[in-house]
Amino acid sequence: MGEAYNQQYQHKHKQCVVCDENKQQGIHLFDSFICEDCEREIVLTDTKDKLYKYYLEKLRKIKLPSTS
Repeated sequence: MGEAYNQQYQHKHKQCVVCDENKQQGIHLFDSFICEDCEREIVLTDTKDKLYKYYLEKLRKIKLPSTS
């Protein structure tokens, strides 16, 4: 498992901004990545659920790219 493998793994797997796990499938939002599992949980979570606030805090890490 050399450097080439590590580069290939990092290319295919992105770190989710919500769960911090490296996943392959998900959505890209600006420079951030949300894995399919977290995306599904966010969409299905009721706004009155305690987890909703947690997801909001995690999603606040996502910043608009600078236009300069």
